[in-house]
Amino acid sequence: MNTGTKSGDVRTKAWAAVLAAVQGLSLAVAMLPVAIVCFTLTVVSIGLIPIGIGIVTTPSVLGAVRRFADTRRRLAAEWSGIRIPSAYRPIPPDANPWARTFGMLRDPQTWRDVLWLPVDMTAGFVTALLPAALLFYPFEGFVVAAGLWRALSDGRTYWYGFVPVTGQPTALAAAALGAVLLVVAYHVTPRLLPVHFQLTRAILVPDQGELAERVRVLTETRRDAVDTSAAELRRIERDLHDGAQARLVAMGMDLGTIEMLVDKDPAQARELIAQARRNSVDALAELRDLVRGIHPPVLAERGLGDAVRALALRLPVTTEVTVELSGRAKAPVESAAYFAVSEVLTNAVKHSGADRIWVDLHHADGMLRATVTDNGRGGAAIGAGSGLAGVERRLGTFDGVLAVSSPAGGPTMVTMELPCALS
Repeated sequence: MNTGTKSGDVRTKAWAAVLAAVQGLSLAVAMLPVAIVCFTLTVVSIGLIPIGIGIVTTPSVLGAVRRFADTRRRLAAEWSGIRIPSAYRPIPPDANPWARTFGMLRDPQTWRDVLWLPVDMTAGFVTALLPAALLFYPFEGFVVAAGLWRALSDGRTYWYGFVPVTGQPTALAAAALGAVLLVVAYHVTPRLLPVHFQLTRAILVPDQGELAERVRVLTETRRDAVDTSAAELRRIERDLHDGAQARLVAMGMDLGTIEMLVDKDPAQARELIAQARRNSVDALAELRDLVRGIHPPVLAERGLGDAVRALALRLPVTTEVTVELSGRAKAPVESAAYFAVSEVLTNAVKHSGADRIWVDLHHADGMLRATVTDNGRGGAAIGAGSGLAGVERRLGTFDGVLAVSSPAGGPTMVTMELPCALS
């Protein structure tokens, strides 16, 4: 039983060594030309920015570099279990080439990618090729011992490692060295491929300063979320106290009066009954509005698309809604997106002077994107008392971003992005 277990362990380790060698060899052969092309195009494209050509080409080139780096991150996780986080700053999909180019160039992760390319072409290539070289090189010693040394030496000394092969005895010494190297490769090769990915990780991973900034931003957004929740609870309490609760108290008093008047003054009792009925209708309407403000039933039942369509139907401005969602996001994300769109639409109706609004909802590249465009006077800005700062904080709680394009004279385009997956 123990012999079978040991034999199975030997086969497992042997296959692990072979797999690491094949993976490293394929990585070195396939990725080297890609790294060279990406680095060359990056240098040329950035160099052409001053004459304008690079403004158009740089986003595509840097996008290709990002995809190349993301492929290496994925392989590191799948082949070696090494996680290499990325910290790319989001770029609005409707940004013009100028904004995309300089948005990418201002991203520290972009420069880590560019720095990684020459390292990947040199030290990365060597570390990826090393497992295959260590595993396959011993077989050359065996072939040399089998008589190939005669063809390889061609009358001169043939060196295998540090063994000079001049005849059959030294060829056998080369085979012995090959056997030793094969044993070393059996034990060491599976550990060599992670060295390549550790080198990649050392260059691509965000530094501590960026991580500290990330923590600071997350702390602020979480604090804003708590403050917003507390304010929302106070609003609900106030609305209940001043609205539905007051009407229900009035209804109770009316019903008490009706009990006393029903025999003495039926006419007055009927008037009070009608008044109580009106109060009940008003209280029910206020409760429905309050529930809709907390979490619209249509959002829970039908999803974000239908909820935004229902919201648009209640606006006094003609609003077109386009929805391209293949599924539903998680409830908190849908709620954040809904109320963000609702706030932006409210701002557009109140302040833009627009007579037409367009809303577009779609999901692509792991991002839920909502764009609200109006043909109003423009001039909207985050932090200018328009309520957009609150929208930005709401989205920030979920790592979302807000972008506003609103030149004087309009039109105004507000783009909101939330990272999420659809069910």
